[in-house]
Amino acid sequence: MDVTDFPDDLVQTQAAWNATYDALAAPRPCDTTALRHRLPLRLWWHPYWKTAPSIPAARTELRQLVRAHGAARAA
Repeated sequence: MDVTDFPDDLVQTQAAWNATYDALAAPRPCDTTALRHRLPLRLWWHPYWKTAPSIPAARTELRQLVRAHGAARAA
């Protein structure tokens, strides 16, 4: 699967999910209820998934793509 197959809004939504999930995973996170409400459920119901040939593989690739871009920005 080519990286360009992912719509920009889906990539941004995955990045927001990762940031929220990282905040929840931190030691003693503050206001976990508010953080959980921030988890963008539209990530799982995005129209892109109706066209993906293998949804589990595509979701894994999307997560890896966003993590790699986040690590590249931090470096």
